[in-house]
Amino acid sequence: MNPKNSGILLFVNTFTITNHSKHPIEAEIWFNAHLPGKEKKSKNVRCVNTELSLSKPKVKLAYAEFSNKLLEKGVMVFRRIVPPQSSITSEEDGKFIFPPEGSFIVFLVSPNRRSTRAEVAFGWFEVEE
Repeated sequence: MNPKNSGILLFVNTFTITNHSKHPIEAEIWFNAHLPGKEKKSKNVRCVNTELSLSKPKVKLAYAEFSNKLLEKGVMVFRRIVPPQSSITSEEDGKFIFPPEGSFIVFLVSPNRRSTRAEVAFGWFEVEE
């Protein structure tokens, strides 16, 4: 999510979804929605260019677990099926661009409300407005 007054544009570069479950899951890709349930800030944010001395990213990486609610506002732009015990990656090359208060959300849906173990990873870059 790109926070209000961040002064940057968020460019989505890649995302990867790993399904550790024994059943397929559906990944809905949403633009500018709000997370359902209680939002938690992720501490798993790392700069992959270890040569640069970069400041902390302004983008906020957050997640919500075990929600039975739907996303609010926003637009679902496409879906991906993630087979059991596998990963999918989507290379977007910065073509999805979000201004302050915009968001890029991967919403995982499990069939029949089964418990699912999955991971989502993002690659992005930030450019000052």
